[in-house]
Amino acid sequence: MNLYLYILILIIAFFILSKSADYFVSCAVNLAEIFKVPKLFIGIVLVAFATTAPEFAVSVHSAYLGHPEIALGNAVGSVICNSALAMALAAIFSISPIAIDRRYLLIVGTFLLSIGVGSYFLSFDGLFSRGEGLSLVIILFFYILFIFLSELKRRKGATQKADDQSQQRTPFYTIGKQLIIFILALGGVIFSSRLVVWSSINIARIFAVPETIIALSAIAVGTSLPEISTCITAALKKQGDIAVGDIIGANILNILWIIGVSTLVNPIEVEKGFIHFAFPWMLLITATMLISMRIKYQIGRPKGFILIALYAVYLFMMVKIFY
Repeated sequence: MNLYLYILILIIAFFILSKSADYFVSCAVNLAEIFKVPKLFIGIVLVAFATTAPEFAVSVHSAYLGHPEIALGNAVGSVICNSALAMALAAIFSISPIAIDRRYLLIVGTFLLSIGVGSYFLSFDGLFSRGEGLSLVIILFFYILFIFLSELKRRKGATQKADDQSQQRTPFYTIGKQLIIFILALGGVIFSSRLVVWSSINIARIFAVPETIIALSAIAVGTSLPEISTCITAALKKQGDIAVGDIIGANILNILWIIGVSTLVNPIEVEKGFIHFAFPWMLLITATMLISMRIKYQIGRPKGFILIALYAVYLFMMVKIFY
């Protein structure tokens, strides 16, 4: 296959991705309303698990085939891409600044930064062992348990309306319809994302780009396209909670779920230079995103452009060091 065919496939994949993301976000919002749960909660749990499916598939498969740079680089690079690119684009495309829930930012944001520091500590020697991977998965289990228990507590404490309208239940066929569209849209997002990854890697290889750069940039951006497209679409639909929840939730899953399971499949050993470049940048960009959210508890265009600029510096330094 030649370069022009890869570019054509890339364009088609982007079109499918944008349409699938539109349906995906709409269904996520509808499900949140049907089950009467905060949209931020839906973003952190349901949407985050769904949109990280490409990262999970690529990293675990790469670890199994013995490509540790791609397995780890995809996970860490996706956190960087989500924080600096997806969140930035959501803030830029949003008509008004996205409001940030103080309680969730304090709890989940602090947790994200903590596990980022912890994962860097575990990888300091250039090796993620199976035991370290298992510890990440166990932490993920307790994180999900905490989120669900917090939601149950919120529901019990919520005021119950006594009028007949509040007692009406959503017809089962309506829920089923939304779930079917949600799954089909997710399938479209994942399928088109894989096409983007495949074509991007082949285009990069035509130009003899090193595997480390491919993992931290092309593959990371490609597998983060569900988050990017979902966040932009959510912002355009004035559903900022979905975007924020998806980014923070996806980043947590990239560290705990994707690195953890990939390491369980095959211990990951990479050059220390790779570790001491990727993880500090991940922490810097994640901290910048969280601090931006903390200032006035909103994130708008100016902060979005700051994140984009930081991502550009990251790409420049990566090419300068590894190319």
